[in-house]
Amino acid sequence: MKLRKSPFSLPPDQYGGARKRTFIGLMLASSVVLCLGLAIFLILPWSDALSGVVWLERLSVVVALVCITALMWLSLMLVFHIYTGKALPGAGSVRHVTIRLYFPLMELLAKFVGIDRGSVRRSFIKVNNELVLSRRKTVEPHKLLLLLPHCVQRSACPHRLVHNADLCLRCGGCPVGALLDLRDKYGIRFAIATGGTIARRIVVQTRPDCIIAVACERDLTSGIQDSYPLPVFGVLNSRPKGPCLDTLVPLEALEDVIRLFLGLSDSLTPQPLLLWKR
Repeated sequence: MKLRKSPFSLPPDQYGGARKRTFIGLMLASSVVLCLGLAIFLILPWSDALSGVVWLERLSVVVALVCITALMWLSLMLVFHIYTGKALPGAGSVRHVTIRLYFPLMELLAKFVGIDRGSVRRSFIKVNNELVLSRRKTVEPHKLLLLLPHCVQRSACPHRLVHNADLCLRCGGCPVGALLDLRDKYGIRFAIATGGTIARRIVVQTRPDCIIAVACERDLTSGIQDSYPLPVFGVLNSRPKGPCLDTLVPLEALEDVIRLFLGLSDSLTPQPLLLWKR
């Protein structure tokens, strides 16, 4: 049986060239590290630590073998799910394992071997998005939240839009006006946050079924972790003037994602990363 590539696979150019192989490689390496750690329980019965305690020796071996077997099964299931987009029995826990267990370990391992943290985060966002797409359900417009960072607003703008985005004059000086047009066109929820604390408060207040978040790699990865188990589809912004200043948004790709979650299209359309332009 030939394995087919996931129909939910996303173009690498929308994730700074990041590929799933970065995530998969670090995930498997993290699994090996965990298995080596668990192997200590296999060694204990032959050490002086458990000498003479038969039941404890047996318990140590059973715990180690069960944990290593479970870890190997989860790793293989995750790789299969990522590559094919198909879920094996127990796949409901895959995204949980990815976010809660593997990603923190992967960041530590990447730092140890000298892999750029940004590429790891982009690969994680890509994998997360594909997992979200593979398990997506149609969302009502009022239950879909488009969450944006405050840096998408022009820094020289005199109007503060964080608490009320409708104060925007839609002058065309930044992407906010075009984003509000998307909100009005599809009737979705819309919010601008100044940071993680405000973003979490917005999520609690709006209680969405799904979040489409636009931000940098760091904020998206932390937001995905903080919002779990809510599905979060992350869209990377562009930072031509540096971090947190006059950032840009790929509007066509963003609208494509909105239509997909609202059930207005069946799949994402492959397209170049076209940014908002003044």
